[in-house]
Formats: sequence, C-alpha cells, structure tokens
Amino acid sequence: MTNRTPTAVATDRLPPVSPAVAAAAVAALPSRLRRRLDATVERLAAVPVGQVDGGVSVECGPEALVVLRPGPTGAVTGPEQAGCACLLAPRCLHLAAVLVACPVADPASHPDPAPAAPSTPGGAGRRATRAGRAGATGPAAAGGAPTKAQRAAAGALWRAAAAVLASGVPAAGAVGQADLLRAAHGARLAGLPRAEAAALRLVRGLRAHRSRQTGHRLADLVEVLHDLLYAAGRLAAGDPDPALVGVLRRAYQPDGTLEVHGVCREPVISATGYAGVVTHLVAADGRRLSFADVKPGGPNRARDCAHAVTEMGAASVDHAALARGGLRITGTTVSPDGRLGAGAGVRATPLTGADWSGGALAELFARPLAEVVSGQLAVDDPADPGRAGTALLGADLVVVGAVGDQVLARELAPGAGADRAPVPDGPVIRLVPADPHPVLAHVANLRRLASWPGLRIRVVGRLDPGRAGTLRPLAVGALPGATETLRLPPEWHGRADLGYDQIQGAHLPPRGEAGAAQPPPAVDEVAESPLWRVRRLVELAVSGGRRAVAEAARDEAASLAVPLRRAGFTTAAAVTSALVAESDRRGRDAFGRLTDPDPDRYAWAWLAATAHLAATERELIRSSWVAPAAG
Repeated sequence: MTNRTPTAVATDRLPPVSPAVAAAAVAALPSRLRRRLDATVERLAAVPVGQVDGGVSVECGPEALVVLRPGPTGAVTGPEQAGCACLLAPRCLHLAAVLVACPVADPASHPDPAPAAPSTPGGAGRRATRAGRAGATGPAAAGGAPTKAQRAAAGALWRAAAAVLASGVPAAGAVGQADLLRAAHGARLAGLPRAEAAALRLVRGLRAHRSRQTGHRLADLVEVLHDLLYAAGRLAAGDPDPALVGVLRRAYQPDGTLEVHGVCREPVISATGYAGVVTHLVAADGRRLSFADVKPGGPNRARDCAHAVTEMGAASVDHAALARGGLRITGTTVSPDGRLGAGAGVRATPLTGADWSGGALAELFARPLAEVVSGQLAVDDPADPGRAGTALLGADLVVVGAVGDQVLARELAPGAGADRAPVPDGPVIRLVPADPHPVLAHVANLRRLASWPGLRIRVVGRLDPGRAGTLRPLAVGALPGATETLRLPPEWHGRADLGYDQIQGAHLPPRGEAGAAQPPPAVDEVAESPLWRVRRLVELAVSGGRRAVAEAARDEAASLAVPLRRAGFTTAAAVTSALVAESDRRGRDAFGRLTDPDPDRYAWAWLAATAHLAATERELIRSSWVAPAAG
C-alpha cells in the first residue's frame, strides 16, 4: 500500500456507494455481526480517512484496513471496488460498516455498470430488468397494469418501509436501511423509478435524523415515508396508474435554439450532502427552466457558488450574470422537468439583461396570487403532497410589519402606478426565509425589509405548501411606478437575490416616504386548528414507532378524537382513532400466546391518516389565500 496519508474526519470524505453494494455487504454478515453493525458505524465518525492510490482507506483496527476504489463515475458500484485486509473479508464487519457509512449513490448519476439482482440466479436478473423497464416506459406509461416483476419489487419495498414505520427511527439502523437499499435495487431492476427514489430518500433521511444533521426535519421524513408506502402499496396491489411508476430517467431532449432570461439564483443546501446553486430562467415562449451547479458539499459550497462558473457545452456560464441577463442557446437540450443540459454540442451567447417588468419575465406577476396558489395546490395526486407548491410564482406586495424573522405583507391589487391599494379583504401574507442557514443572506435581508412598513416590492419565490398564507421568497425587486420601493444598483437590473445579495440601508427609500401601517392580525388556520393533534400522532409514529403511538394514545385517547369531531373534522377523528386502535392491536395464536402485530394493517392505517391530513391541510391553506383572515 502506498502513499497513505490521513485527512480530516471520516465519513464526509467517503465516496458514494451503490445501494446494491452496501445491501449485499450487510446481507453477507452473520447474524452475530449484524447486531454490532450500528455501533461500529457510529465509531467510524471519529476515524480519519486516508488517501491511497486510486481511492481512500479507513483503518478499522489492527490488520483491518478497508480500501475503497471508486470507478470512473466517482462511486463504488461493484464489490471488486471495496475490500478489507482482515481474515474474514469480504464477509467482515469492517467492510460492511464502512460501506454503510458512505453516502448513498444516486443511480441516475452513478449507474451500476452491469445491474443484476444479487438474489436472482442465472439470467433472471437481466430478464427482470428488461421486463421492468418495458413496464415503466411502455405499457405502464400508457396505463397498463404493473408487471409481475414490478408487483414483486413493490411488495418488497412495502415490507421494508412498513418495518421501518413499525419500529420507528431509533430502531431503523444499518440492517433496516440495508433492507430498504436491497428493495430499492430491486425496484430499479423492475423499472420503478418513483419508488426507488423514495426508498433512497428515506435511507438518507433516516441517517440524517439519527445523526441529528442540521436542516433535517421530521416532517420531511414523514413525507418521504408516506410517498414510498403510497406508491409501493398501490403498485403491489396492481394499480395501473402510470404516475406510480414514475419517469425512468431524466432524459434530455433536443430543443433547437432557445432564448432564456434570468429570474434569480437559489442557493441549495441539502440535508443529504449536496450543495450549490440553481439559476431560474424563463424562455421567450414562457417556459420555466433552470440551470444548476449542485454537487456533493456543504453550506460553504452553496455560499461560494454565488458567482460560480459552470460549463455549458463550449461556453462558461457565470450564474450571477445569467440570473440578471440571458443566453441565446443553440443545440439546446432540456429535461422533462425543465433543466437545461450542458452537452458538448451546446453553444451559448450572452444576451443583454432585462428587468422583471418586460417580456416573458412580466408574466410571473400577471395573475392574482389566489389564482396561482389554487392552481399549484390542485395536484392530480392528492396523496402526494410533496409535488405541490414547487413552481416559482411572483407577486406585488406592500410590507405591513414583522413577526420575528417573518415579514408580514399584503398583496397589491392589479394595475399600474404608485396608487395601487392592497387587495380588499386580502390575507396577511408571511414571507419566511427560504433557507435560514447563517452562511446565506435570507434572514438578514428579510429583517431589513421588515423594518420598512409601507415598502412596495416585487417578490419571486415559492408557496410554502405546509403553512397558511406563506411564501418563501428567493428574490425581491423594485415595483415599477412606485416611489416607496427598492433603489437597487443599476447592475442588479432591479432585483436582489435574497440568498446572496446584501440589501443595505441605501437600497431603501428615505424614512419619510415609506408610510407606516398597522399590521392586521395574521392567523394560521392550519396551526390553530385541532389538526395539530393528527400531525403530532403521525410524526410520533415515525420518530418513535408503533409502541410509542400505543403508549401515547392510552393517556390521550379521548383528547385526540373529541376536539377533532367538535371542530367538524369527523374523518380526521375516524382515521386517527383507527391508527390508535391498530397500534395497540395484538393477536394470539392457537395456544393463546401473543403474536407479533400485523405490520400491513398498521401501515395502511398510518397511510390513511397521513393522506387525509395532507389533503385537509392543503384545503385549509388554499382557503387562506382567498378568504380574509379570521379575527
């Protein structure tokens, strides 16, 4: 072994590992070693990573040096790329622990060189792959029933996810995560990209929650577990809805010559270890597009990408310049979700910057907020709440006050000029930081805006689909025709990216021009409804498992359902009562002995409660944008 030098602390410097490789390493362990796996993984956090020729190494003990040599994609995608020097290798605890500690590779970015199901003999794995992909891109996409291979893969995912739900996060250690990874690989072979992606997000979320990573929320874990159980359960039952299968891969299609204009930059800090910047664009034909530079990294990478230069074919694109300017692109490739490709045939020529008041950019502000929000919340799949509220929207607002780091504002009525009044009986709108991380400027900028009641601004951001009357702004700009508005430098082209640009006192109007306004009460219909009891229960089910729900319900059985019925949420009371009853259900065998509870019935009860909660909250949020706030 040559040139082995230790670097900083371990696991954040390890390469990503294919789900199939990590799952196979755990499956190969004897049961006595599996019981020690979680503790071994935890100890690796204090072990430095060494550099070796072609890879990295981790010293796990005397004569136990684990070496990983990633392939050309930068990920470990085969068992031959990972080894241990101990006598038990490859069925050793050291190797399995290191592979489990590594980030989970994204199959889209790090495809397996020759995918084959580990548990499938002979050529059956290749047949399953072909059959599954045919189902995903052929008959299933047209509404055909899932294939036998797809139903089997979905069933395996359901069982793994139901086991996680029953045990809760504290018990969902390396072995349970390996079961999910193995099932995710099976879903990949069967051509179920939506379920596969949900399973990998769940594994990443479990690791983030167990290690208490900054920025991770229990609500996110609830959402991804819900999506996985929902898709896997319906597919296993033979549901022909093609949305359950998902899109097999993000295929970039040729789009000829395209003119795009920048809207804003969005910093990205992911709890799963990715960071960077996304620049949002609008094409001349009105399409919403984006160009990204997001790679493995931490918050500092997101901050440093403020002026990142990314290659787009033969051109170098400065994200700061693109966000306030534009490009004329030939040889364009665009993915189905609007991402611009950067292939070798792409050519780009800069265009003169434009502000938000003209051309296709002005269309962001052409529709009333209530209409835009209602359209975003009217998703086809009400049981998939994560798909609502992701598109950018624009609004003309007047600042009326502040609550903590939140800006309170009112929407201005349609029209032009400086005399536009707020929408009559319109709701109080909260502007909350899109990302409160201290390396970004969101919080400081919103505090600066909140200090100027009467300030009139244009805002581009996203709907917060989990809170009433709430937006997460990404950028703000001067309101055309208004005097009490922002006075930004000419090179900013009339807008400021809230994550990167620093709004200064000189960018605000003099105090005498901005009229003070008394902010009306801001009421959150979701937070103040008894639905918080349902939210608490479904989150407790994930964080503590089935037993935690049963124990909590014994003390609070009456207080759960009665307030819901009293407030008119009768269905919420029914699904909550069903979840409580199922959490405490135990059967007996022929000899009268207690048996393990049925995880399927409990998972379906939890899924029903979670789906109903999401749909009810979404309706309350929709109404908060069209009705006056209650006193």
